[in-house]
Amino acid sequence: MRTGPAAGRSGYFHEALCYASDDELLAVTVPFLLGGVAAGEPTFVAFGERTAGLVRSALPAGHGIEFLTGGDVYARPTAAVRMYRQLLADLVAGGATQIRIIGEVPRVGLGSTWDWWARYEAAINRAYDDWPLWSMCAYDTRITPAAALADVGATHPCFARPDGRHVPSRGYLGPESFLRRNPPMPADPIQADPPLVELTDPTAAQARAAVHRVGQGGRLSEDDLDDFVVAVSETVTNALRHGCPPVRLRLWAAPERVVATVRDGGRGPADPYAGLLLAADGKPGGLGLWITHQSCNHVTQRRDAEGFTLRLTAGRPPG
Repeated sequence: MRTGPAAGRSGYFHEALCYASDDELLAVTVPFLLGGVAAGEPTFVAFGERTAGLVRSALPAGHGIEFLTGGDVYARPTAAVRMYRQLLADLVAGGATQIRIIGEVPRVGLGSTWDWWARYEAAINRAYDDWPLWSMCAYDTRITPAAALADVGATHPCFARPDGRHVPSRGYLGPESFLRRNPPMPADPIQADPPLVELTDPTAAQARAAVHRVGQGGRLSEDDLDDFVVAVSETVTNALRHGCPPVRLRLWAAPERVVATVRDGGRGPADPYAGLLLAADGKPGGLGLWITHQSCNHVTQRRDAEGFTLRLTAGRPPG
């Protein structure tokens, strides 16, 4: 049986908690967690080290709440989706009738990579709707930029307030409406210089060779380089197969990262969830983009009058 404001609902009840002090964070988090334990619901925290420490210190001994390692859970949006979907499926198979989770995007995600975390927040309204989940996503208004807070309102149907209220978000958009938006793609600072590599209509093998050349020399770890080679190869293959010519690959490099853009003359994927979720019908469409999102530290996209661009970043994103 569902409890709290999720009572009587089916599927996913997705709330945001925007707090301006540690006291406000605890005023919502502690009752949420202890209420889950009292109701016999699997209850989880996925916070970073500082906020997890605050919550731990406010909970009674033997509380029965499981703390997930926030840095691992939110390494990448697609990794979080994959992990949570498996967790939810396992818990429901074990008899859970409601699951409670409170988590937070890593602080670095509020900077230059926020756009794909915003897309994550929109997509999970569908991705987790197969299970009786009540979750809160916590945002510290002292460090979260105003533009990100606007996206939080657009991607969360409800807000949890420190005074105990649960109120609808006036700015909420359905996930597909949010994901079909086409915001500008701010340039990575290293794109101010000419690309190190520029290829037109490259084969996947030529793309892989170019990434190997640019990524060597200590710019990327061996694992990051291998993943990035796969990501760029998949993106080029998608553009050649599904886009419109010409397909252009450009590569830039800095001491700790490599950036690739793949551009073609088409409109990009029709599925707004492409990259974040596999196709719901089980068909292979979108698999290449999904692999790309699993293999990079930032993926962003942009449509304009001349075509579709996907930008991939390996290593440490700027800022």
